Amino acid sequence: MEAFREVTGRPLVRLPQTAGRTDSEVFFDALALNAADLATPENSQRLLDDYAEALAKAFDARSGLLPAKGRLLPGAREALAAVAAMPDVVQTVLTGTIKPNALTKLRAFGLDTLVDAEIGGYGSEAYPKGTLLRVTRERAAQARGVTISDRSTVYIADSDRDVAAAKIGGAWAVGVATGRASPAELGRAGADAVLDDLSDAGAVVRVIDDLTA
Repeated sequence: MEAFREVTGRPLVRLPQTAGRTDSEVFFDALALNAADLATPENSQRLLDDYAEALAKAFDARSGLLPAKGRLLPGAREALAAVAAMPDVVQTVLTGTIKPNALTKLRAFGLDTLVDAEIGGYGSEAYPKGTLLRVTRERAAQARGVTISDRSTVYIADSDRDVAAAKIGGAWAVGVATGRASPAELGRAGADAVLDDLSDAGAVVRVIDDLTA
């Protein structure tokens, strides 16, 4: 809300939906709901860039609260470490959060060394998540000098929108019911496998191995 007001000079009165969406999508929806007259084809990218900068600044000012107010989901670190140890795996981040804020969250909980964050996909990019997944896969392939196929790509998702993004991006979707979506909802959305949580790192590895075998 603070970043939106700083960039547009308008209060954020009507809130867009945020679950499973990128910060860029949320921002443009917020513009449509609260300041539609400010958005033109000529200045939309500038507004998004200014918003991302303001959002990063506001988040950084509160980053010290992350260890106290935030929480690391049970098994998340162990699951990431187990997947990172799998042969020929490139592990990165695909998130709706803008890159500076995503990196701050990863560092706050000691997860940044377990992923290749440079090739990740972030909410500061003006792509829907399905397209962003394809862009991220291409970055990974170029960075490693290899070919990465759709069927060797797995997206760990905790919302029905993320499952849908995996399908659009041509990846396998593993639903994890640690967000707002239940296991049944993730299954109905089309997840290829569903886990209750990440507490069993071995189960995470087995699911990924089975899907990509």
